[in-house]
Amino acid sequence: MKRTATVLAAVLLAAAGCSNSGGGGSSGSADTPGVTDTEIVVGTHMPLTGPAAAGYSKIAPATKAYFDYVNANGGVHGRKITYKIMDDGYNPANTQQVVRQLVLQDKVFAILNGLGTPTHSGVLDFLKTNRVPDLFVASGSRSWNQPDKYPGTFGFNPDYTVEGKILATHIKETYAGKKVCFLGQDDDFGRDSLAGVEKVLGPVAAKQSYVTSNPNVGPQIGALKAAGCQVVVLATVPGFTALSIGTAAKIGFKPQFVVSNVGSDPTTLAKTLGAAAPLLEGVVAANYLPLANDAANPWIELYTKVNKEYNSGAEMDNNVVYGMSVAYLFVQALQSAGKDLTRDGIIEAVQKGGFTGPGLVPVRYSADDHSGYAGEQLTTIEGGVAKYFGKAYRTDDGDGAVEVYEAAAVAPPANGIPAA
Repeated sequence: MKRTATVLAAVLLAAAGCSNSGGGGSSGSADTPGVTDTEIVVGTHMPLTGPAAAGYSKIAPATKAYFDYVNANGGVHGRKITYKIMDDGYNPANTQQVVRQLVLQDKVFAILNGLGTPTHSGVLDFLKTNRVPDLFVASGSRSWNQPDKYPGTFGFNPDYTVEGKILATHIKETYAGKKVCFLGQDDDFGRDSLAGVEKVLGPVAAKQSYVTSNPNVGPQIGALKAAGCQVVVLATVPGFTALSIGTAAKIGFKPQFVVSNVGSDPTTLAKTLGAAAPLLEGVVAANYLPLANDAANPWIELYTKVNKEYNSGAEMDNNVVYGMSVAYLFVQALQSAGKDLTRDGIIEAVQKGGFTGPGLVPVRYSADDHSGYAGEQLTTIEGGVAKYFGKAYRTDDGDGAVEVYEAAAVAPPANGIPAA
């Protein structure tokens, strides 16, 4: 009898251990990793150094700044958010190492806004195995939208195929008859973008790819020039956007560049190009959040205030806007999940959807859809700054139409913090 009781106790302890490592459920906040009565610990991997650091290194500090603002105003259900930021240098091997540290050593509640298609792809199975919520990935890969395979993973950016369809629709309407070509990153970023472009335009005239470990796109740009390309779509991170535009200028190649939103922040590109920054004039891109230079926008007013008070007055750009928008959405999800915070509870809250915020189009979370924002609006660079033009569009990553979205954007709450 004594042996039976001992075995039963061991089984119960093992089950409790599985619950603790697996993320709450009915056990409640007290048994949830990274959650106490006063704190929620979340982590991220970001390229603070390396080939994608230009611009992107500003995202996580902006996210943390908004959390610090929320913490100073009472936190979420009485808890303050601690954000652990780990540098992976945009190197997939480093990403696996730092994410393992965040989960196994730091015991974070969730991974938030881990950045990069090649980097984050390598930790999906690890996070799933450990039942760690994988929220609002900083990439538009369609890999994040696999609720059956990865039930805890959710995207944030419009997926790259959605974006490709929207950019291609503009090209079809504006540059009809022009020879359209493509340069993209040699991973899901580039492939998904190209898939979207070709859904609308059919096969492009020429296509090239690059790897971030080789900062030389001379052969690729030369091949596009030789092919007589008149419009070039760039699915590039900021450093390679600047490199591509600068390299083209050096060889007298002057196509119309149409650029993915992830590589198009004018402040970042201008800094990278230096004296060659005027080459950015007329570049077409897209976005789905308020632009940093729109000082009259109430979200930019809020973010500027938070940036000044909690982010050491860092220069405002679209990366800062992005980082704070991620933080705002995460706080909304925490509010929705309630005071009895668990890993299962936050996933259920995100899937429930209904979030409103700074986006020009809605996010589209549900039990069947874990992708992020549903569309974008086109921008062009004039006088060194990005400006919106036309209407916002939304679509899907399949054969759905690219449709105008005209609902008015919402304003932030008076105190800048989403209500419970």
